[in-house]
Order: sequence, then structure tokens, then C-alpha cells
Amino acid sequence: MNLEVPLTVRLSEYRPCDYAIDEIELGFTLEPVATQVFARYQVRRLAQLACPLVLDGVGLRMESIAVDGSPLIHGSYRQNDRHLVIGSPPQKFLLEIGTVINPEENTALDGLYVSGGRFCTQCEAEGFRHIAFALDRPDALSKFTVRIEAERHRFPTLLSNGNLIETGSCGDDRHFAVWRDPHPKPCYLFALVAGEFDSIRDEYVTRSGRAAGLIIHTDQGDSPRAAYAMDSLKRAMAWDERVFGREYDLDDFHIVAVRDFNFGAMENKGLNIFNSSRLLADFETATDTDFEDIERIVAHEYFHNWTGNRVTLRDWFQLCLKEGLTIYRDQEFSADQRSRPAKRIKDVRLLRDSQFVEDAGPLAHPPRPASYEKIQNFYTATVYNKGGEIVRVLQALIGDSAFSRGMQLYFQRWDGHGVTLEDFVACFEETWGRSLAQFFRWYTQAGTPHLIARGSYDAESKSYSLTISQSTRAESTNQDRSPLVIPLRVGFLAEDGSELSATLNSQARPARQFDLVLDAESTTYVFEGVRERPIASILRGYAAPVILDDGLSFQERRVQMASDPDPFTRWEAGQRLLTAAILAEASGTPEEGPPVDEISAGLAREISGSDRDHALAAMALSIPSLGQLLQQADTPDPEKLFHARNSVRRSIGTALREQLTAVVQTGQESTDPLATTEVGRRAMRAAALGLLASLGAPQAELILSAFQSSNNMTDTMAALEALGQIDGPWFDRALASFLEKWRHLPLVVDKWFAVQAAAPREDVLDRVRTLADHGLFVIRNPNRARSLFDNFGASNLRAFHAMDGSGYAFLAEGIKRVDPLNPTVAARLAKRFESASRFGTQRELKARAVLEELLGANPSGDCREIIAKILG
Repeated sequence: MNLEVPLTVRLSEYRPCDYAIDEIELGFTLEPVATQVFARYQVRRLAQLACPLVLDGVGLRMESIAVDGSPLIHGSYRQNDRHLVIGSPPQKFLLEIGTVINPEENTALDGLYVSGGRFCTQCEAEGFRHIAFALDRPDALSKFTVRIEAERHRFPTLLSNGNLIETGSCGDDRHFAVWRDPHPKPCYLFALVAGEFDSIRDEYVTRSGRAAGLIIHTDQGDSPRAAYAMDSLKRAMAWDERVFGREYDLDDFHIVAVRDFNFGAMENKGLNIFNSSRLLADFETATDTDFEDIERIVAHEYFHNWTGNRVTLRDWFQLCLKEGLTIYRDQEFSADQRSRPAKRIKDVRLLRDSQFVEDAGPLAHPPRPASYEKIQNFYTATVYNKGGEIVRVLQALIGDSAFSRGMQLYFQRWDGHGVTLEDFVACFEETWGRSLAQFFRWYTQAGTPHLIARGSYDAESKSYSLTISQSTRAESTNQDRSPLVIPLRVGFLAEDGSELSATLNSQARPARQFDLVLDAESTTYVFEGVRERPIASILRGYAAPVILDDGLSFQERRVQMASDPDPFTRWEAGQRLLTAAILAEASGTPEEGPPVDEISAGLAREISGSDRDHALAAMALSIPSLGQLLQQADTPDPEKLFHARNSVRRSIGTALREQLTAVVQTGQESTDPLATTEVGRRAMRAAALGLLASLGAPQAELILSAFQSSNNMTDTMAALEALGQIDGPWFDRALASFLEKWRHLPLVVDKWFAVQAAAPREDVLDRVRTLADHGLFVIRNPNRARSLFDNFGASNLRAFHAMDGSGYAFLAEGIKRVDPLNPTVAARLAKRFESASRFGTQRELKARAVLEELLGANPSGDCREIIAKILG
């Protein structure tokens, strides 16, 4: 039973530290069930008046405590389950504390724990307090010296942050290593790893001529699968120097892959720890999406060296500063490495699938929230993905030059400090020379802005008036919001698809594209010299995270889909046509939607176009997901939308069957399997397989043949996912073959669980219940738990939102099993209920019943906060 009392932390109550700890020396004697931790702190009081020193500490068994070498008596300090309080210490003093912890029992994976017989840590956000007593807050920066001692034969590799300054033998098969990090950092960036690893090594020479060693540590036998991560790291280091002028600053850079990890990766200074699923890949066992994620996440964690580590946070309310800014940086890096238009569409699709859902439900919050109970629950799509979009808005508003100069000022001014969003934005106000007060509302207001754009054309004067209005409503607070400043890139097409030029507000020079700024509730822009009634493209490049109602007709969207010069607008036009056709089918009035045969003709052009970007063409062929369709109605019906989507897919699949079959049968044309063209072709094959699967059993043998002949995991999983949509024995035949081949590789077995959890089959509930008791299902492993429970709740929305509540009950049972072991993972599973109230009274009642039962069982604080907000 969990009796933890929730404590609300408020931004308005922030106050600086009363004490600073300038130097921290840590000594670890590693044993799985009884690790000794000795901490020596150089402490000085910052407050003017004498006051207690309050240190955070959870689950620590204290062995000794001394000030300036003298042991403290019990009356001079007190310890509870959260803190150590020293009553009246001197103004400057040496504090020494000895504690014992049990890493092996740490199933929450928060602090120091054992994974696969190895020690590793996760300290963000508040994990260090599970290792040693500390000022466990982002604005308490210290220089760390760490000595690690362990058995040599069991733990030959001993790693921590910074530079290795000493190693040696302790006798009796024991050895030690001493690490010194010269850069002050908060303790959430502390890391320790000890164990036996395979390793690959390389070197990067910075632009100033410093050689940095690059080492990636993996499980035995896995090091060859880290080669792509190493290549990604070197490219990221070069890119950060070229684009942001940031060099690496330590002797070596270490990355460690661990199987048990709550997140994708962690940016600990000089010692990144990665979930092995986000580091290990080869062509046979990883999909193209895996490779893309590895490239992005390796870059993201490396970029944190400056945006998060060298310049860190004053408090956790500023989390979107380090995460949103670094998301923007990794997006730009990936766009430079691959197809920039395709990358932009993928980022927008992710934003809409995750963050827009968050904004529309009970968990909506500003990128900088005003309060929280558990900071782990604010590692959200709003903080990350919307946070990245806000940086993009800033760049669009002030221009590339002022943005680049502002970034350099930010690094120069705040290196070695914990900062706020106000500090960040002030740098750009200086370089731009204007106030960004209205822009700052993006950080403090919840909700997705809704834009309405309507135009009127005067043929006599050849002028076009475009009126755009904005409104934002946060569903969780039910409050309207003040106008935001929204950049928009606007262009015009003629009926024949040619571009139209115009002048804006009597400007002298005509142009084909305009960068507008909407900063009021409504603004009218007047364009002159427009030769015919234009088709307006309002949101080219998707310059801001908004929802746009542009009022275009189906015919106007077909023109955009075929001819707009902006790739995003072309893709968006196709997706809107597909969405309209599915919604019309679901409402029983298909004649009111766009003709599916005309949409099919447009998609046929995407397949046959020799000058097309294959990745973009694959996205055009991807039918809007059920999750995207569910966002289109106030009270959507998952069952009706599921069948309507399948009906439209069947119509398109029938019309394009010959072309789709040809795409599936197209082989590899490049000697480099990871070449951009080959990645695009595989994406096309995956989209083609999905559409062919909509035709059912007649296509099963073709798809099964594609599965059996595949020489790479991308094609294998695409065929397996397609078979999962077809009733009959083919899916289970393929699954058995897959497991027989890959059961020795846990990351691939995760895919086996995930593809079944997401398969839109009538037997899916029976299937996932059976999988939850499967011999290979390891509930303690976050990847395995997510592969089943989270994939079901996130990807199998028809089954999750089943009218009888069976889907809700299954996920609730998963949460009950996971929460006692790992509250962080359980809380993320609970978030899948955030939209249940939108699906009608019967479903809402079923969801509330299982959530109330969960709440009544005294869940962890992490889960309780999420469930309570959803229940309202």
C-alpha cells in the first residue's frame, strides 16, 4: 500500500538555495545488495542569516555523519523519509556522510540500480536523492570527483562523468577508478556505470584541434550493432560545430547501452546512458525507423552537452527550455541528414498525434506549467514537441540572423548557470532589438491555437482580402486565451496550378510568397495585382503549431495536392481529402465527401512520378490513422471510423492494385541499403503493403511471400503488420517463423509483442491477455512492458475504446502489475486514458470505473496524479 502524500510544487514559490555545495567527492564501494556511498561536500551558506541545511534523501540508510571531521550527535540533525536536516551548521564547512543502498531491489530504475548484472544510474529528474543526500535541484551546481571501487572480474569497466584521472588495484580482485568532471553540474546529471561490456572506439578531432575519444559500451556480442550510433555521433559533433559553434569539452565521450531503462536515453555529462533499443541496430534486425530514431536520439543527447548541461535549468518548471530547444536542434540535424520536407511532415504528424491530443484533454498544460506533484509526469509531448515548435516560431519571427546571434549570446552569457525561459528569450530581444513579450505567451498558455482563414476576391480591382482570426481554448481549464504571435507563410495558386504573384498592402514589388505575422484576434491582409481568384496556401512549411480551418473546397485541395510548391502543403491537402472522404463514409453520406476515385488518381501520380521524393510519396500513400480521425469530432465513434477508414482504403487499394503490387515487387537498386533513396523505396513498399492488406485474403499470399523473402527488418515488419490486418492463418504463421528466428534477441522480441498488440484483429483482446502471461513477457523490463501494454493503448484504439470496456480493463490490469515495480512506466500507461471522456457516455463510464478502482488501490504518486487529473 502506498501512503505517500502528494506535495504540490509551485513556480511562484521558487526561492534560491540557502546553501551552495561547490565540490562533491563521492566514493562508491559497489555491491548489488549493499553498496556503500561515502559523500564529502564543501558547503557554504548563501543566505545572510543562519538557517538549517536541508538535503534531499529517499531510501538511504545512514551509517555516519560529520561536520568538519566531528561526528554529529542525533540532536543536531534529523532525518525523515524525504530529507536530512542539519540544524545550525557553520557558514562554511566540510560535510561527510556515509550511507548504504540496495541497487538490486531498485525496480523503479530511479537512482543506482542493477541491470543485467551491471550497475547504472538514472538521476533525472530526482534520482540522485536515492543515491546520496544532496541538494537535488537543478540550480545547485557542483564539481564532482567520483571514486568507484568494485570486483575486477565482475565489473572490469568503471565509468562516471568527466575525465578519468586515476585507476588502480585494491587487492583481492578489486580495483578502482577516479573520475573528475571540471564542469559544475546539478546532481541530476551525475552518472555511474560498472560492469563488463563489449566496446567500440573511435576519435573525433574538434575544429580547434582537440582529439576526443569516443567509446560505446554494449552487451557482449552487441558492439557491431553500435556502428551506426558511432557514425551518428560523429556527424552530430561536426554539425553542432558548424551550425551552432559548439565544441565538445572533455577528453572522452562515453555512451552505454542498457536493457532496463525508463526512457530513450539520458544526457549525463560525458557519459550518456541509452536504452539499448535506441542505440543498437543493423540492417537485419532494425527498421529504418529504428535507424532514424538512433540518429536523432544520439544527436539529441549529444546536443544536450550545451543545451541542458553547460547551460542548465534554474528549476524544473523550465524543463521545456532544455528539452524543447534540444528537440529543435535534433530536428534540424535530422533534416540536414535526410529529406528535409519528409522530416518536417514526420515532426508535424508526431505533434498532432501526441501533443494535440494532450492539449485537447484533461492533461493539457502550458509548456511551462505553474505547478506539479511529480515532475516525472511533465516529461510530456507539450514540453518536448510543442517546446521545439515554439523555438521554430521564434526563429520565424525574428529571422535567421537574429536567431543565430541570440543563440551565441545565450551560450556566452549563461555557460555554467541554471537559467529560466525569461533569460533565454531576453537574449533574442537583444539581438532582434524588439520586445518578445507577446511571443512569451506560447510558454505560459495551454491549448492549441485554432485559426480560421477566409478570403474574398474583387475581380475588378484584382485585389484579394484574406482575413485570419485566432482563438485558443485549453480544455482542462475551459478558459479562453490571449492572442499569440503566429508566423504564417502564405502563397497563392491559380485554378490551373500555376503560382500567382501579388503585392501586399501596396508594396512595390510583387511576390509569390509572403511571411505574415498574426498577432491580434483577427487581421485582414490585402493583396493587390492578383490576376484571378486565388487558392490560398496559409500554412506553408507549418511555421506554427496551430489547427487551421481555411475553408477550401475539395477541388481547391486537389489543385494544392497536385501543384503547390510547398511539400507540406501538398501532403496536407491529400490528408485532408482522405480525412473528408472517411468522415463522410462514417456519417453514411459518402456522396458529401470528395470522390475517392479522384483521390486515387492523385495518389497514382505520387506512385508513378519519377521525380518524386520516395519518402514524401510514401507519406502521401499513408491513410490518416484512426487516432488522427478520432481528433476530428467532439464525440467520435471509434467503431464507425474504423470501418469507414477500411472502406476508403479498400477503394483506393482496388483502384491502385496493379501499381501497388509493382511497388511491393520492386527490389533494392543501390549497393548502400541505408541510402536515402532505398529508405524511401522501403517506405513506399510498406505503404503499398498496407493498402493491399485492405483487400483482405486475396492478397495474403503476396504479402506472406514479401515477408518470407525479406532480407531486412523494415520490409519484414511492414509485411507482418499488413498480415495482422487480414483475418486467417497467415499472421500466426508469420509470427511463429519470426519468433523462432529472433527469440535470442530481446529487442526484436519486443517487436513481436508490439506488432500483435497493435494488430486490428477481432481476437486482439484474447491475444494480448495471452501475451501478458507469455513466458517471454518480462514485466520488470520497461521495453517489454511498453511493447505490449502501451502499444495496445496507443495503437489499437478500436480495441482499447471497445464499447464493453474490455480494452480499458486490460490496460488497467497492466498498470496494476507495473506500478508496484516501476511507477514512471505505469504513469505513462495511465495517460492513455486521457481522451476516453470524448467517446460518449457509455465508454466514459467504463473508463471512469477502472480508473476509480485504480485510484482506490493507493497507486504510486506518479500514477495518482495522472489518474486524478483525468477523473477531474
